[in-house]
Amino acid sequence: MTVQSTALGPDSDLNQVFQLAQQLRVDSVRASTSAGSGHPTSSLSAADLMAVLMTRHLRYDWDAPDNPAGDHLIFSKGHASPLLYAMFRAAGVITDDELMTTYRRFGRRLQGHPTPVLPWVDLATGSLGQGIAYAVGIALAGRDLENRDFRVWVLCGDSEMTEGSVWEALDKAGRHGLANFTAIIDVNRLGQSGPTELQWDTDAYARRVEAFGCRALVIDGHDLNAVDQALTAAADGTAPTVIVARTVKGQGVTEVADKDGWHGKPLPPDMAERAVAELGGRRDLRVRGPQPPADAPVPVPPAPVVELPRFDVGDKVATRVAFGKALAALGDRPEVVALDAEVGNSTHAEDFEKAHPERYFQIYIAEQQMVASAVGLAVRGYHPYATTFAAFLTRAHDFIRMAAVSEITMALCGTHSGVEIGADGPSQMGLEDLAMMRAVRGSTVLYPADATCAAALTAAMADLPGISYLRTTRGAYPVLYAAGEEFPVGGSKTPRLSDHDQVTLIGAGVTLHECLAAADLLAADGITARVIDLYSVKPVDTETLVRAARETGALVIAEDHHPEGGVGEAVLSALNTAGAHPAVTHLAVTGLPGSGTTDELLDAAGISRARIARAARALAGR
Repeated sequence: MTVQSTALGPDSDLNQVFQLAQQLRVDSVRASTSAGSGHPTSSLSAADLMAVLMTRHLRYDWDAPDNPAGDHLIFSKGHASPLLYAMFRAAGVITDDELMTTYRRFGRRLQGHPTPVLPWVDLATGSLGQGIAYAVGIALAGRDLENRDFRVWVLCGDSEMTEGSVWEALDKAGRHGLANFTAIIDVNRLGQSGPTELQWDTDAYARRVEAFGCRALVIDGHDLNAVDQALTAAADGTAPTVIVARTVKGQGVTEVADKDGWHGKPLPPDMAERAVAELGGRRDLRVRGPQPPADAPVPVPPAPVVELPRFDVGDKVATRVAFGKALAALGDRPEVVALDAEVGNSTHAEDFEKAHPERYFQIYIAEQQMVASAVGLAVRGYHPYATTFAAFLTRAHDFIRMAAVSEITMALCGTHSGVEIGADGPSQMGLEDLAMMRAVRGSTVLYPADATCAAALTAAMADLPGISYLRTTRGAYPVLYAAGEEFPVGGSKTPRLSDHDQVTLIGAGVTLHECLAAADLLAADGITARVIDLYSVKPVDTETLVRAARETGALVIAEDHHPEGGVGEAVLSALNTAGAHPAVTHLAVTGLPGSGTTDELLDAAGISRARIARAARALAGR
């Protein structure tokens, strides 16, 4: 039986809202059973919460999802996609046929976990503990940068509340007093492989939430009146709010309600038929909840002319210093924002803070939340630059990976890379970051050797799509290139070149300077070396590499990084693809470094000028 009804709206009574909740449950069961996979029981538990939200509180124009005045809804528990897609059907933006015949099917947009291929989805979710962190960034943008009153609603599962990133997010929501932020925890007691850590101890959740500076509202998640009152209170503009809703996994279907072993399993067709009957049959309700205010067009000012810092050839300047100065200059562009993880005085991100404090966000030592906040800001149209030590950026790898799934555009900078940093020791040495960032889908990876190049590449990242990464070094090194030199992404420089080169030395960052010094040592022995500055690691300048392979026949690659996944593998992959097979020696950090001076550590790692020259002599004399 299909029940027909007029559209529901903010004035609908709770009996009508209950009918909508039942429809969401029925459609969650139908869709997952039709697909043969999915998470219906996780959807059933949150249906009442979402029915009240979308009918009475979510200010959203389903026909104009790009209206910047509208609220945001994020399913941090992305596995509950049957519920989200059932909501889309209730909103009339997808059809019943699409829900039933395309969910989780190859090449279709209703994927197993939601992605922004759907215009009503801001971000890809499904890696648990991330949606709530993104919500903080979106809320920061709305309040601090746009002065808008939209709200950010995020549905969380209770299992993901053990993720540390959840508490980083709530800490920042509390610290910043994000009254436009509401998290709803679906406390349904059961996780993937048994009961959750706290099960139905909602008071424990509340105490933890309040300890992080947020308001906790504990409710029965199936009491529609209590849900409505909690959502009303959350929107009162006084505090960041977490609604702790006790629910039943599989609510409404006796055969699976509060039964272990049903996570991520569709109901078999016969059981699904009984479930639909128990839930009152199919319905065809349509929802049009409260609308956002009309958005007045905002005039777009002409793009300012950015004056990048200039450096004199021969002066010693750290690339991290050049990055900071260039970032501050880029701040003249109103869409550029900067985020710091409490190391801005080392990374020089603080230069941006001094110039543009209103667009600088101090996230403190919470690298996952820093990247998540950057992603949230990007959702609102800003171009974020997030910076910390290269070693610590690896903590946020999953957030970076998922940002690529969301097709987010943002710039990351990792400073203090490699053994070059010296006495601080291996805990501070970024030796894996190039591999991590090269592996990210659609990423751009840049590694300047001098200040002029660093400033130019910092500016280039403001116009690059996708995720871009700039690797900078701690120490000061001579400026090699004159102001105004161009550094196209995907290019390289060849500071040493002749018609009779016997070997090619390839470096980036600190090892370029070592390669140049090694070339001088080789010249004293009568060996002429070509030197390539591979400042663009991804994409890489294959044409220049192939020419060097053909003309010299021998390459020495030196990098301040582990041999796996860095500069060397980028070069070798490019050459192999092009069918070039020169003699190659790859020098990289293979042992476990310790403390010492920069020169001592470079030599111990086998990437000093003396070690590069030794390897080149062996190849040249082959």
